[in-house]
Amino acid sequence: MGATGPIEPVMSRDEVDRALARLDAEHEAVETSLLALQDHAGRRLLEGAELTGVTAERWQRTEDAIGNLWHCFEVFTRALARAHEIRERRRWPGREALEELTDMLRGSGVAVSGQARVVEGEQPRLSERMTLGELIERMNDWYARSLDVVAAADSVWSALPARIDLLSAELQRTHQLARSVGVRPGEHPAGDDLVEITEELTTLRAEVIADPLAFWRAGSGSSAPGGGRPDTERYDRAARALEEVRREVEAVLGVRQDAEERLLRLRDLLSRTDRTLAEARNARGEVLAKIAACEVPAVSGPPTLLQEQWAQAAEHRRQARWHRLSPLLESLEQRAEDELHRARAQLSEVTAPLAVRAELRGRLDAYRAKVDRHGVAREPLLAERYDQARRLLWSAPCDLRMAEDAVLQYQRAAVEALEQQRGDSPADRKGMA
Repeated sequence: MGATGPIEPVMSRDEVDRALARLDAEHEAVETSLLALQDHAGRRLLEGAELTGVTAERWQRTEDAIGNLWHCFEVFTRALARAHEIRERRRWPGREALEELTDMLRGSGVAVSGQARVVEGEQPRLSERMTLGELIERMNDWYARSLDVVAAADSVWSALPARIDLLSAELQRTHQLARSVGVRPGEHPAGDDLVEITEELTTLRAEVIADPLAFWRAGSGSSAPGGGRPDTERYDRAARALEEVRREVEAVLGVRQDAEERLLRLRDLLSRTDRTLAEARNARGEVLAKIAACEVPAVSGPPTLLQEQWAQAAEHRRQARWHRLSPLLESLEQRAEDELHRARAQLSEVTAPLAVRAELRGRLDAYRAKVDRHGVAREPLLAERYDQARRLLWSAPCDLRMAEDAVLQYQRAAVEALEQQRGDSPADRKGMA
């Protein structure tokens, strides 16, 4: 790496002074950086940790680099001190002194020996000569590499273990809450998930402590030491999984708090369904007995399966099996509502013929009251048609088709009788329609 060939022209006194001032500043900066690196918390942690994987490999090279740094710094210090000694001999150095200073400040007069391999693929050297500028560049490069490893490890250790510990504390609280509502491994999926999350966090923390650089993602586009961020993908995945379990456990806890009220509401729904179906069955028998030539749909039996599942849900509540009660209640509530709606629909369908008969009876009585107020109810035709319609509507079984036809005939006869009485008044005709 050292320069070969003739030295640059001899430096003047002013050039020597400026070069020495620049090198003094470089010396101070390197010394400050080395002392800061020596005191860096990440370096102290790396020195005392039992490392594995990529961190162990990179830290070994980094330790070698730090050792090389101090060795090179000592060489640099001695060379700079020797240059100052020569410069300070005389206020106005002679040609021989300037030539010696020029060789020291610009030539490859610095011998560095025993450098360990600090870069993968780099061959260690027993000795080499270089300029002071090259020596400074070498130290800056090693310092940047060393600081990058130390800062990255420190960033991971500062970020991930603390977050994992906080998540583990939340995990323990969730464990306790889960056990209180019966969410246990082997009995509920959420219990199995808690076991997996616990194992993952334990493993993750151990790996982060032993191999922090495996969890470091270097920043793209930045060459600054320590540029990048901790890789939190596994931590984030565990946090999301724990949040899902926590919501599941809270849902089960909510079931425990309002289970009795929901069971009572369910029992009421099933009871109303039973009563509705019983009413529909009674109505069907009445329709079959009182309505002729009518197709009446069959009525389903009581919801015995739902009743059995309700009893099972009540048993879950008594045994505090909240994790089993939660999904069962949600299913039962929806199906009980649907069953009640179906029972009401069946009742409406079965009683439709009775509703038609009741409507015809009401219409017949309304026309009879109308003509009776006008004093024509006892006219032979009206009386005959009324008796015929009434006999059909109040007989059992009732023929709805014939009864409806009889009511229509009575209606037309009543309209005609009132028109004759009132002189066919348009207003009366409209009122009878």
